[in-house]
Amino acid sequence: MKKILYSQKFAPYIFICPFVITVLLFWLGPIFNGVLLSFQDVLKDEWVGLHNYNRMLTDKIFFKAVFNSVRYMIGTLVLLIPFPLLFATLLNSALMKKANLFKSIYFLPALTSVVVAGTVFRLMFGESDRALMNQVIGLFGLEPIKWLRNDLTAYFAMLLLCCWRWTGVNILYFLAGIQSIPTELYEAAEVDGATKWQQFWSITIPLVKPTTIYVLTISIYAGLSMFLESFMLWKGNNSPNNIGLTIVGYLYRQGIEKRAMGYACAVGIVLLLFVMIVNLIQLKLTGTFDKEDR
Repeated sequence: MKKILYSQKFAPYIFICPFVITVLLFWLGPIFNGVLLSFQDVLKDEWVGLHNYNRMLTDKIFFKAVFNSVRYMIGTLVLLIPFPLLFATLLNSALMKKANLFKSIYFLPALTSVVVAGTVFRLMFGESDRALMNQVIGLFGLEPIKWLRNDLTAYFAMLLLCCWRWTGVNILYFLAGIQSIPTELYEAAEVDGATKWQQFWSITIPLVKPTTIYVLTISIYAGLSMFLESFMLWKGNNSPNNIGLTIVGYLYRQGIEKRAMGYACAVGIVLLLFVMIVNLIQLKLTGTFDKEDR
C-alpha cells in the first residue's frame, strides 16, 4: 500500500479521488436520479414517459419564468461585465488613492446575506410614501410608485440588487486579470504616444479576455439560476402576475409547494440543458474552443 501511495504513477489518481467521488455522489448521481424522476409521476409512483415535458410545453407560466430569467440574465451581463472592468481599471490606476479601501467597500455587499439584502431592498422599494425609493423620486416631484407590482420597476429592483451584491466580486476578478498584464506593454504604448483610452482598448481588453470569459460564464449561470433574491423581494414565491418568477422559482413551486416532484425534475433537466447550451454557444463565439483545438 505504501508503494502505491508513493508511486509517481498512482499518486495523481489518489489525489483526485476525493474530487471524483464528490462529483459522482453530489452531481452525477442526483442528475441521473433527476432524469429518471422526470419520466415519472412520483406521487402515484407511475412511469408517465414524456408527459411532464409535454406539460411544460403547454404551460404559459413556465414560459413566463423562462422569459424573466433570460431577461434578468441579459441585464446582469450588460451591467456586470463592462462596468466592473472599468472600475477595476480605475482602481489599478496610479491616480487612484487608497485603492485597497475601495476594494473592501466594493466587496462588502457580497458578504451580506441574501436574506438580509433582499429584505432591505424590499423595504427600499416599498409602496408607502416613506419608502426610500419613493422619497428619492419625490425629490423630483414624482408620485409614489408601487415598484414591486409593475413589471419594469420590479425588473429594475432585481437588477439593482444584483449589481449591489456582485459588482465588487467582478471588480476583483477583473483586477486580478489586469494586474497580470505586464506593465512593459503600457510603458511601450505610452512611449508610442497612445492615450489612456487607446491603451485600455488595445491592451487591457484583449489581454483580460480569459477573465472576461470566466466572468461571462459564471454570470450566465448565476442569472439563469437566480431564485433567493426574487423570493426575498416579494417575501415569497408569488409575485403579482408572476413578474418576479424565475425558472428556479417555478421549479420550487412545482416540486416543493405543489409536490409535483417528477414535473419539477423535468424543469430542472431542461434548465440544466439550457444553461449548458447557452454557455457552450458563448464559449464558441468567444473562441475558447478554437483556442483549445490549436
